[in-house]
Amino acid sequence: MRCPFCGELETRVIDSRLVGEGDQVRRRRECTGCNERYTTYESAQLSLPRIVKSDGRREPFQEEKLRGGMLRALEKRPVKMESIEIAISKIKHRLRAGGEREIKSRKVGDLVMEQLRVLDQVAYVRFASVYRSFEDVRAFLEEIERLENELPPELKENQLDLLPADGEKH
Repeated sequence: MRCPFCGELETRVIDSRLVGEGDQVRRRRECTGCNERYTTYESAQLSLPRIVKSDGRREPFQEEKLRGGMLRALEKRPVKMESIEIAISKIKHRLRAGGEREIKSRKVGDLVMEQLRVLDQVAYVRFASVYRSFEDVRAFLEEIERLENELPPELKENQLDLLPADGEKH
């Protein structure tokens, strides 16, 4: 590591500590030339795959687009920003873990739907309505019913009902 003060190539590490969730290392260094001290941060730089759009175009993964799509689906829903960030991290982790250089946008959409399904049923249906381009109301209702029937009980407890129960007013 080159000293930022004098440019000397030789430095020594005085202290190393894990930072955050353990995915970064903070190192305190001292230059052997000028004796100045400074801090560096190290983290693994794992690249995300390129996205192959449905029309064949390829573009770099853009976290802002992922976040924007999820926030639109979750607009005015009772979901904490922290939960959204965790979901985004999970999606990025799955993309990296796949080890692929390119991935179809449809796969990214599936990962988003998987996370939204856990976060909020209404957001899931909002996203699905655009993502899956439902042909008619019947297809839309079928998706809602499927979601209601397939959601595990522990996740249902934290969700608002998608459709009112029989006898309830809208």
